[in-house]
Amino acid sequence: MAKDAGTKNILLRLDPELAERLQTVAEVEGRSVSDVAREAIASLVDQRRGDQRFSRLLEENLARHERSLRRLREDD
Repeated sequence: MAKDAGTKNILLRLDPELAERLQTVAEVEGRSVSDVAREAIASLVDQRRGDQRFSRLLEENLARHERSLRRLREDD
């Protein structure tokens, strides 16, 4: 089977009970576990995009990384 250039494989470790629940949802809906997981992840990412706390944390991380980058450049 050819690898789809538009996707990326990841390894996801789940608690066995959560994995079983995920499998149940997929079976009931007649979908693959991967499809259900992709939908859940996309939903979480969309939710975070509108979350002010998350945006603040993202800004703080960006500022910290920018400071680190400036320090690294100053050492040259």
